[in-house]
Amino acid sequence: MTDCQEISTVLLRLAAGRVGRVVDDRGVLVRTELLPLGPSGLPMVRVNTPVGSAVAVWRGDLDNAVGRHHIEWTVDADVLWGRNTRSAALAEPGVREEAGWVFLRGRLQLTEDGAAVLEMGDSQVLFEVGSPPPPDSAWIEISVEADKVELHPYLL
Repeated sequence: MTDCQEISTVLLRLAAGRVGRVVDDRGVLVRTELLPLGPSGLPMVRVNTPVGSAVAVWRGDLDNAVGRHHIEWTVDADVLWGRNTRSAALAEPGVREEAGWVFLRGRLQLTEDGAAVLEMGDSQVLFEVGSPPPPDSAWIEISVEADKVELHPYLL
């Protein structure tokens, strides 16, 4: 996919109200393990990705929660520079979980309409951006409560 096609895909998905969703049409192949229900009563899984692992809400069939899946991420959070978002200590994609929080690390690309795309390896996640905006093309880390990060499995 060319840069222009990727930007078009991002803008089309933004227009469709899919902020917080992965925009990589191939999805991401991960391995998941079913965990006990989370504090909010939601089904939780440990997701093992090529760039790390974390705990997230499972939005697929519970009978199929264990195994290898192509997934899309949905993150219910905005990029709030200096609050839940900061400069990354490492300039490489990453996913990790710590004390009920998920940390997503990647290169952030700002869009003309005030949103941002976080590039995490093979994944691209869209976010709304609060004020002040983070630096464009910066390596950042965003922290989100685990129950605000959802995985949506799908078949290719």
